Parts: sequence; C-alpha cells; structure tokens
Amino acid sequence: MNTPIPPTTGDSASTPLGGTQGKVLAQFLGMQYVDRLPEPSPPRDPVRGDFDRIAGSWGRQFLTVPIGGDSTHVIVATADPLNVEAIDQLRVCYERPIKVLVTSPDEVTKAINSIRTSLMSDRSNNLANSDSKEDGEDLSNQLKIDVTDSDDDDAPIIRYVNAIIFKASSERASDVHIEPFEDRLKVRFRVDGVLHDVASEDRSFQAAIISRVKVMSGLNIAEKRLPQDGRIGLKIAGKDVDIRVSTVPTQFGERIVMRLLDKSGAVLDIAQLGIDEKNLNLMVKLLQKPNGIVLVTGPTGSGKTTTLYACLTNINKPDLNILTVEDPIEYQLDGVGQMQVNPKIDFTFASGLRAILRQDPDVVMVGEIRDGETAEIAIQASLTGHLVLSTLHTNDSAGAVTRLVDMGVEPFLVSSSLLAVLAQRLVRRLCKHCKVPGEITDEEIRELGMDPSTITSRQIFRPGTSNCPHCQGNGYSGRLGIHEILVIDDEVRGQILQRLDSNSIRQSAIRRGFLSLRMDGAKKVFAGHTSVEEVILASHEDVIN
Repeated sequence: MNTPIPPTTGDSASTPLGGTQGKVLAQFLGMQYVDRLPEPSPPRDPVRGDFDRIAGSWGRQFLTVPIGGDSTHVIVATADPLNVEAIDQLRVCYERPIKVLVTSPDEVTKAINSIRTSLMSDRSNNLANSDSKEDGEDLSNQLKIDVTDSDDDDAPIIRYVNAIIFKASSERASDVHIEPFEDRLKVRFRVDGVLHDVASEDRSFQAAIISRVKVMSGLNIAEKRLPQDGRIGLKIAGKDVDIRVSTVPTQFGERIVMRLLDKSGAVLDIAQLGIDEKNLNLMVKLLQKPNGIVLVTGPTGSGKTTTLYACLTNINKPDLNILTVEDPIEYQLDGVGQMQVNPKIDFTFASGLRAILRQDPDVVMVGEIRDGETAEIAIQASLTGHLVLSTLHTNDSAGAVTRLVDMGVEPFLVSSSLLAVLAQRLVRRLCKHCKVPGEITDEEIRELGMDPSTITSRQIFRPGTSNCPHCQGNGYSGRLGIHEILVIDDEVRGQILQRLDSNSIRQSAIRRGFLSLRMDGAKKVFAGHTSVEEVILASHEDVIN
C-alpha cells in the first residue's frame, strides 16, 4: 500500500461541523473538542502511505490530519468525526493507536497549511544548502517541492523553482532576485526591506531556471535581448499569492526579479497602518471630504499603494461610486471598479482617468501621478466635485507641492485643489522575542531631532544579538510605517502661491506643530517598536532655522 486509500464518499460520508454543533457532536461521540489546535508537529513516518498526501490533498479533502504523537500513538484533528473510515485509514497508515481531537474546519485547514509550510521550508533549505549540484542526477534526487499541491511537477528544475518561491513566501520575502554572474547564479531575498543571499548555483542551471520562471509567467523564452514583464498566480499553503516578474538582459544573461504580493495578507484597515492617533483622526476626516486631492508620497516599496487601499476600504460604501486606474492592480477590492493601464494600446493613467470621469465617480484613485498631463486631469477632477487619491514620488510631504508646480501645474490650481499630503517610510519592527532594553544616548536623541534635556525616560529597546529562531537572528521581524501629514491650510496655500521652495514650507509647518517623519519615528522608538538606527536611516534630518 503505497498511498492512503481515500475513504468512500457514499452513505458513510458526512458534513463537517464546527462551532456549537461540533462541540455537541464531539460530546455525543465521547471525543474532545478544541477551539484552537496547538502548533502541529505530526510524525512524518507512516508505515504505509505518503505523508505528503496525508498532510496535503487527502487531508484537505476529508478535513482530517495528524497533528502530533510519537512512536506509540498519533494525535489526529478532524472536523468530521462521523467519517470513521478516514480516521481508520490513518490508523492503518501509522499502525499505531489514534487519539482524535474534534475542531472546526478552519482549524484543520490552518494545521494543514502550517505542516505544508514546515515541509516546504525544510525541503527548500535542503535544496539551497546542497553543496553538490554539479550534475543533474544529484538535483533530481532532491525531495519534491510542490507549490500548487499537484502531483505532476516531477522535473528537478520545476521542483527547484517551486522551492525558491515557497521559501520566499514562508520567510516573508517581498522580492526574489535571480542574478547571473560570470561563474555563479545567485538567489537573493529581500526581507523587511533588506537583501540577503539565499543560494548560489552553478551556471549550468541558469538557462533552465530562467526559462522555467519565464514559462510560469507567460513570457517569451526565446526573447533574451529585451526586458519583459509578466505575472504568476499561485496558491501557496492555502494563500493566494500574486507574483510580478521582471526580466532584464545583463552581461552574463537575463536577470529576474519576482515581487511577491500576498493577497490574503494585505493591510486594508487604515487603523492598522501604524499612523499616529492624531494623524489618523486627521486622515479619516480628510477622506470624508466631497472633493479635493489627497496624495501619498514616498520611495518605491514604502507601502504607498497599501495605504491607498486602506483609505478606499475605509470609505467604501454602497452609496459611493469608487473607481481606480492602477499599474498593476495589486489587490481586488470588493465594490470598487478597478482598471489596469496598458501602455501597449496607449491606455495610460491620463487616458484612464479621462475615461473614469465619464463613469459618474464619487471617489477616484490614480495609481501614480507620473506626468503633467495626469496631474492636470487629476486636479480638474478634484475641482469638479470628486475626491481624488493618488501617489507621487517625492522625499517628503512638502516636496509634493513643489513637484506638482514643477510638472507644469499652475500654483493657484495646486493651492485650491490639494487637501493634504501623507509622506511615509517603512522601518523594520524589533523582534518582540529577542529585543533587549537599553538606554538612548544624548547623541542619538539629537539625531532624532530632539533636545536631550527634554527627555525624561531614556529607556528604549535595541535588536537582540542572540540567534533568535523567530527572526533568524536579525533582531527584526516585520515592518511598520512612520508618517507625516502636511495639511494644506491657508498659510501653506499662501506659500504655494508665492512659489516658495519645499524646505521653506516644511520649516514653517514644523514651527506650527507639524509632526515630521523623524519625529513620528522617535515616538515609535520610545514606544519600543523600532530602533534609533532604523528611523535615522529611513528619514532625513529636520532642520529648523
């Protein structure tokens, strides 16, 4: 018996129950019901059958999976305790006594996803750490890594690429870099904004690996001289992941960058963005305005699009017609009409925005204001009774004002249409498991733009130095935003009309109580969320004359 035989789906099959019904059924059958399962650590050595399938497609189908045990017994979680055949099948596979826990279908699915993540991570580590990949036979003997949980991905290169993608997803990587060099092919992950090496492969695998990625993303594998862009849609451990693929030709072959977008992990609640309470209340009020422009600024990868999505979610109601034009559409928003630009057919932000205005919108989101034409149309839209949300690439909030003027928009149009500019950066969050208390120095306080004599409590936290398993010894786990909001009030409008530079506008705002990026970062340092180094690195110095 090589694989578990699925139970029949005849009269003995039943419907999984959860909640109160599940508890009542478990009590009736004399079984234990648990609301939340512990972290699964099942025995991976069934006497018969394939553990991959037991904890994969078979487990998902019958909502029954082993979650613990040892050489003497196996603990099984099920959402369908009436399906005796499924439980008996596991007893046959392990040839050990079975203890059954009854739980909800969601808890069983979470357990299966956790087991799959552990399996894939272990196996992709084996692939990445293998020192002998000089011949195809050795690579072929590696354990199968199957991102999509299908049974036909047998080629070693397919398994290798799947392993890299799965490892990236499990390590929360935002980008995967596959970079050819003269004698090696390097794989790097960007985790929490920092790149680090993951694997280094022999050049003999370069063509096959790159071709596999191009096939997955629908790119032309024969075209190696021009940059190409594509997309991969995958389900990894039960999560929908969208991967944007970019290839460019280099001296030693094509270079690939894959950006991973976890659709299920998007922050779509404005209260979860980490915005200061005062600024959050201000932002919520701005989003209730019937017309005007609200801009979000920051460098690439600073979370601008996530912030815009959170803003749209906050105001998304049945009585509002919300339309967007994006490049690309990163997350689907229920009840929002989303369009994706396509330069190949001359469907740009400007042309898309013109079309949107003929669709009777109340709120318009433009993915990015890249040129004067788009800026002009956005401003005209705001002046004709629409709330417009968009992004702009500038260093700070005050810079967005002068950038619009530099694009050719008349200052009086900017001053009359712009409501506010939110600037943001992402800083790494201290690992809560290994961060260590410390004391901030006078020099660090000055670097944060504060006077040491005004600081009463000097305790902060710094990244841990131990080999913490939760953050892989980095001292950081995850990221949070630091923000500043420049509200376009009467004084700022006057400065715009006078064509003052961004530094003058910024200094004036600081003197009037404006909370800058570095100031907001300093608050998060003293709250123990991040480190001084992260804030200084992410924000520029505030100078007040």
